[in-house]
Amino acid sequence: MKKLMITALMAVTTLTAGAQEKKTIELPAWLNNVKFSGYGMVQYQGHDKENAHENSFNLRLVRLALDGRIQQDWYWKMQLQLNGNTSSLNASPRIVDVFAEWQKYKYFMVKAGQFKRPFTFENPMHPITQGFMSYSQPVSKLAGFSDRTGEQSSNGRDIGVQIQGDFLKDKSGRNLLHYQVGVFNGEGINQKDKDNKKDIIGGVWVMPIKGLRIGAFGWTGTRYMTTTQTDPNMTSVQGNVTISKTESVRKNRYALSAEYALNDWTVRSEYIHSQGFAANKDKGDKADGWYALCIAPIIKNKMHAKARYDCYRDQKTWASSKTYYEVGADYLFNKNLQLNVEYARVNERATHQSYNLVDVELDFRF
Repeated sequence: MKKLMITALMAVTTLTAGAQEKKTIELPAWLNNVKFSGYGMVQYQGHDKENAHENSFNLRLVRLALDGRIQQDWYWKMQLQLNGNTSSLNASPRIVDVFAEWQKYKYFMVKAGQFKRPFTFENPMHPITQGFMSYSQPVSKLAGFSDRTGEQSSNGRDIGVQIQGDFLKDKSGRNLLHYQVGVFNGEGINQKDKDNKKDIIGGVWVMPIKGLRIGAFGWTGTRYMTTTQTDPNMTSVQGNVTISKTESVRKNRYALSAEYALNDWTVRSEYIHSQGFAANKDKGDKADGWYALCIAPIIKNKMHAKARYDCYRDQKTWASSKTYYEVGADYLFNKNLQLNVEYARVNERATHQSYNLVDVELDFRF
């Protein structure tokens, strides 16, 4: 019995000592700066498009993120998108951001990894603070969300290296000029370069008064993809013959942007032009689109009314245009929880249809 008690006491002493040793283990100092965050966007959407009525609940986005600093001058971030399925890369849980940025000088910062393309004002915005049920059509089609080139859905991101900065301060210390330019694979997220040709994307904007910025962006590059095209000189019993070819397709794009955001008001408009064939070459080599929106406070920092005009022309013709006329409102229960309601009248000239669309979202952050 005595031997048993001594053995038990030694065991307890050993465990206690082990626990004390674990408490004295020092973790790397940079781990103290790591922040865990995330958000979810729960959506209900329905429309009455002729012969295609639809209404459904949906998880628009579910994301988890880690970010922090390694030493004072280095910022890093990793973000995962969790909603979707595992049937394909496009819709499965996946990495959307992994990058590190050297931020010692505000006029010259260097970012490397996978992150948002520096194209348009709207693309880099958080999907909740962007303000509407989705990013605008021209941004979605011409910045790498559901791109007209057929690129996998990449949420406006790519892999590369970018420099950016703010400088030229006024008397109050506010910067008047911003620039950003990067070199990217041109294939979207989680993809190596397939044709060894890089995309160059950049932008510059001026901020003459507080809250106002006016900018211009440019993008030149290629995408290695399989294109299809109807051959007018060949026919079969079923009709025209379609030719498929894998090639590097050129893309040149520019955007003109303006935004005023101050005192809980937001007014923003952008025009985007694209030259370069879509995956289906029969659609031609030009597309463009523009949007204009206003978000106005009903109760400051609590409730807003909003409206947006959103037009995209897939072949840069009015016959190929699709236009959303949107109105809505949001209510912020607190800074981490808000409810959004929108109505849109949609006009599709290509299908000669107009229909109604309703969107309701509950968005939360942590």
